Amino acid sequence: MAKCLKVGDRVKVIAGDHKGEIASIVKVDKANHKAFLKDINIRTRHMKATQFNPKGGKKDIHIGIDFSNLQKEDK
Repeated sequence: MAKCLKVGDRVKVIAGDHKGEIASIVKVDKANHKAFLKDINIRTRHMKATQFNPKGGKKDIHIGIDFSNLQKEDK
């Protein structure tokens, strides 16, 4: 299944906290066998103030879901 997944595919989560949800893939990390899904598994990262970002703040980031927990949806 891992070889078939690519950006834009619609997949169903078959295991984990988001089981049963359907979303499209926005990014694939083949080295770590992870897929990043639109609006699923997003976390808030608190950014420290730096010279380039003096205010710091919050940033939403995607957390990858393993390929083994995804199933490609048929059209």
